[in-house]
Amino acid sequence: MSSGSNGHAPGAGALLGILRSGRPRTRGELAELTGLSRSTVSQRLDGLIEHRWVVAGEDSVSSGGRPATVFAFNGGARLVLAADLGATRARLAVIDLGMSVLAERTAELSIDQGPEQTLGWVAGAFQDLLSAAGRDLSQVCGVGIGLPGPVEHASGRPANPPIMPGWDGFAVPDWLGARLGAPVLVDNDVNVMALGEHWAARPEVDHLIFIKMGTGIGCGIISGRRLHRGAQGAAGDVGHVRVPASEAPCRCGNVGCLEAVAGGGSMAAALRASGIEAEGSRDVVALMRAGDLRATRLVRQAGREVGTVMASIVNFFNPSVIVIGGDVAEAGEQVLAGVRETIYSRSLPLATQHLGIRVSQLGDRAGVMGAAVMVVEHVLAPDTIDRIITK
Repeated sequence: MSSGSNGHAPGAGALLGILRSGRPRTRGELAELTGLSRSTVSQRLDGLIEHRWVVAGEDSVSSGGRPATVFAFNGGARLVLAADLGATRARLAVIDLGMSVLAERTAELSIDQGPEQTLGWVAGAFQDLLSAAGRDLSQVCGVGIGLPGPVEHASGRPANPPIMPGWDGFAVPDWLGARLGAPVLVDNDVNVMALGEHWAARPEVDHLIFIKMGTGIGCGIISGRRLHRGAQGAAGDVGHVRVPASEAPCRCGNVGCLEAVAGGGSMAAALRASGIEAEGSRDVVALMRAGDLRATRLVRQAGREVGTVMASIVNFFNPSVIVIGGDVAEAGEQVLAGVRETIYSRSLPLATQHLGIRVSQLGDRAGVMGAAVMVVEHVLAPDTIDRIITK
């Protein structure tokens, strides 16, 4: 590593990146890795230590003579507040820069009550979690929010979200940032789930698709180990792809959408029409686990419908892994079997030769972990660190 991505000598942010990704290093090792002189490395390290991004200590494995000084990333230097807001449920957490969860909670929370009431509750819940962790807002460097609808990532504003009345164009970062005193990053929930799953469970995978099957259906795309959002942040909105031969009305105003055919809400409605009490996707899965044959058939068919749409995505994108998450993923092999059945039968053999299709390892924590990853990667980006240190 002889120069930074912009052609200049590596800055303090590049040193921090090295320390984040591995073991503690000596000045000499950092000089060798970056091509910088030891005096320049020392200068960069001084800035990182002053801002508490890095801590110095003695090499415990040094043999003979004076122990060498080693430098390590200080994961506890700052805190991130992360929230994964679904249609009817929220998960919040306080997480440090090393991705250790210090406090978390889940709660029933209807997104359709509007932005101010929802985000007001979120702000209060974050304060409670910080207190429970023995921390305060002064230690927070950023807030990450996942929302169950399309989000223009650059502005953090929801864009015509079908299940979020009153949220269209609402300035979530400004409103929440003013109350928490930290920058706020917002994305749709399935994007942050894809980030969380990739970071925690499959960081070695270059091309991954995360499908959320819950009240709605969405898709997060990891391409070249980076989240692909598209031009406006709308990439992966497969829930509103038309399913052949279906005229089921969708909340978006169209008919025949995948979500209207295979979403948890549509399955629950089908069960209610049969005289079986079911309010949402979690009830459908609970009934299936209890042995209800109609719920089992619905879940299996939902998997097939999702697989039909995803077969086209597999042929187009050629991922190495497809991960199924969301409430319906709790159905396990029943939903996986349906998805696999149609993907393997409708995709090109070369595209499925080494394709893995499996359930999320993080489960319902994927979103909150991904929201934290989104903030940490933004806060600790080399250019950001360099700007902070050179102020």
